Amino acid sequence: MGNRVFDAVLCDVDGVIRFYDLTAVTRLERAAGLTEGITAEIGFAPERDLPLLLGQISRAQWTASIADALADRIPAPQAGELAAAFAHAPFRADQAAVELIGKARGRMPVVLVTNATAWLDEDLALLGLTDLADHVVNSSRVGIAKPDPEIYQIAAERAGVPAERCLFVDDTQANIDAARAAGMTAVLYREPSDLRQALASVL
Repeated sequence: MGNRVFDAVLCDVDGVIRFYDLTAVTRLERAAGLTEGITAEIGFAPERDLPLLLGQISRAQWTASIADALADRIPAPQAGELAAAFAHAPFRADQAAVELIGKARGRMPVVLVTNATAWLDEDLALLGLTDLADHVVNSSRVGIAKPDPEIYQIAAERAGVPAERCLFVDDTQANIDAARAAGMTAVLYREPSDLRQALASVL
């Protein structure tokens, strides 16, 4: 315990805790003769995704923008079906990550720091994860998205510890770089063993 370099855990959601099942989307793309993954490429393009993650547009507006872009390639009815399947794709929680974060929370504050939608709270409830963290810093609620430095400061304040005493876990390198620039200990997540190793001093 004496060599622990953090007193709070700040953790991303998507790509660490939550994962989407795009099987139906892939099936529809194949049926339409589209390249697999094109819907995600369109949906996550900054001009469509960022307004959603900043709480500036609704899910319906986001879905419509995806459908409009797809309609340049396939008939509008197919585009609408594909966009809806993507926007409402099912998801699951990775239990290994959930268990590790839960154990960490028993020893120190845990804050979820995520570029997410306005309906994240509903999604966490569906996953049974409303009590996973002490606080949730959701980009669509605070109006700031990673890697903006301000969202890291907000997260540290919610945790109640200085930024340099925070462990930050994320699956995106740009977000990791920003956390390090803020003085945090940061770990690029690829699999649960990354989180387990990062939390070894508290587990």
